[in-house]
Amino acid sequence: MAAGLALLTVTYLLFNRQLSQLFVSRYGASSGGPAMLSIFMPGGYVMQGSDALRWVQAQEAELREAAVTSLVTQGAVALGAVGLLAAALGWAVAGRMLAPLRLVTATARRIAAAPAADRGLHERIGLRGPVDEVKELAGAFDTMVERLGHAFNGQRRFVAHASDELRTPLTLNRALIERAMHRRTASPDVKQLGASLLEINARHERLISGLLLLARADHEVGDRSPVELAEVVSHVVGQTAAEAEQAGVTVHESAFPAQTAGDAMLLERLVHNLVENGIRHDTGDGSGWVRVASRTLFDGGTEVEVSNSGPAVASYEIPALFKPFHRLGAERVITGRSVGLGLSIVRSVARAHGGDVTARPRQGGGLVVIVTLPRT
Repeated sequence: MAAGLALLTVTYLLFNRQLSQLFVSRYGASSGGPAMLSIFMPGGYVMQGSDALRWVQAQEAELREAAVTSLVTQGAVALGAVGLLAAALGWAVAGRMLAPLRLVTATARRIAAAPAADRGLHERIGLRGPVDEVKELAGAFDTMVERLGHAFNGQRRFVAHASDELRTPLTLNRALIERAMHRRTASPDVKQLGASLLEINARHERLISGLLLLARADHEVGDRSPVELAEVVSHVVGQTAAEAEQAGVTVHESAFPAQTAGDAMLLERLVHNLVENGIRHDTGDGSGWVRVASRTLFDGGTEVEVSNSGPAVASYEIPALFKPFHRLGAERVITGRSVGLGLSIVRSVARAHGGDVTARPRQGGGLVVIVTLPRT
């Protein structure tokens, strides 16, 4: 449009100049001046002298105005038509040229919007067409995503295989220790040593089971079935009643109907880890409590909330609690009851079901952990 406007302007200037040269009066002094000018009009009327010259000049001005008006008007109309056609063609060509880039962008956004880092790595662009820069970019992107997918899958397989391989020696260790402890000739020192070794062995078994569950929970749940969270909460509270009684912790249950869809075993492990975490990280003075609630939200989702009366936790420490093998205070030692995978498994299970988990410090000590899940 800018080039067309410049061309129209230059054409107008040149045309105007040419008209000015063409209409210069040729009736100067060398030809006798205006007095020698005679114009024969239709009907036999003759116009001479100054009247004839003024008539000629009027005709020249009228012709100039008509020519300039015609050039500017028609040129502007033509410029507008060509501009609209160029815009339409440019839009079509640009859209066709940018379509592969939009495909690359859409695929990258789907991968980035996945709830976990390794979700969506099965996506591929698969761009077809002539070999050009865009096709090379799409091919490089597909190769990168494929290698990332292989890396994540290899990591999960390694964790699963290593955990399976470690289970066998731990089982043998437990059997040998129990056999040594139950001998008639076993001394009290041997029995005490055996009890310590069994505690360490049990912790390692919990660690391996947690790693297996974490590796499984990192996959998005494919086959989903309806799960009533109220029933899961009641079942978990019953399972942990003995541990809560031994720790001197009172568990309060508020199980309201809240139905979601997913893997029932994983969701049970999610609630179990939250309740167990609340029991184990309580005040320890026999006056502690844990509240477990399930409810349906107004926006269509479901929610499980677990709070306890444990020690105060700083806000800046909460994000680290969801990292694997992270423990607070005395639980950092190897003989601690926790292996540091409880909340990591909770977050992985929640995200595998399309939900999420948040935590905040409770006023007076302890934590409030809320898991939100989509409704069936």
